[in-house]
Amino acid sequence: MEVRFVPPDLRRLDELKCEAIALPFFTDIRPLRGALGLLDWRLCGQVSRLLLRGHASGAAEEAILIPARPRLTYDKLFLFGAGAASEFDDAVFEQVVERMLVTLDRARVRVSVFGLPGRSLDAISPERAMELYLERMGAHPEHDQVTLIEPPDAQRRMGPVVERAKRRERALSE
Repeated sequence: MEVRFVPPDLRRLDELKCEAIALPFFTDIRPLRGALGLLDWRLCGQVSRLLLRGHASGAAEEAILIPARPRLTYDKLFLFGAGAASEFDDAVFEQVVERMLVTLDRARVRVSVFGLPGRSLDAISPERAMELYLERMGAHPEHDQVTLIEPPDAQRRMGPVVERAKRRERALSE
């Protein structure tokens, strides 16, 4: 599985070629922030309208599929509730990531873009988020490529974690 990065920039998100994008959102963070806020703008407020009408809330275990075309370059936008930001911790991160991965597996998505839970709020460090994410990814070999939405500084901090995981994987396969 290949891990790539893209900054949270609308123009760069528009350039991505993938099957789906998966983003978490919280019950108590409005307006929407990070990549989801940018994509909501590109979708002319479609996600915000779902929230205002009560069709989505960000509650834990919530999962929503929104057709992304023609306004986005990918077919599917998956949204995953992460509960209240004030209750966010490593366990919530792992639960949301696992739900995201299982959902993408069931949808047979092999190339995706991910927003890691809590990262747009700096509620979890880049290194810790990457460690936990890679642990979860190990149980989901169906994914060929994932692109994580992270600012350049976080990308630099996550890179060594990814490289250590690759070295460990190579050592185990020899």
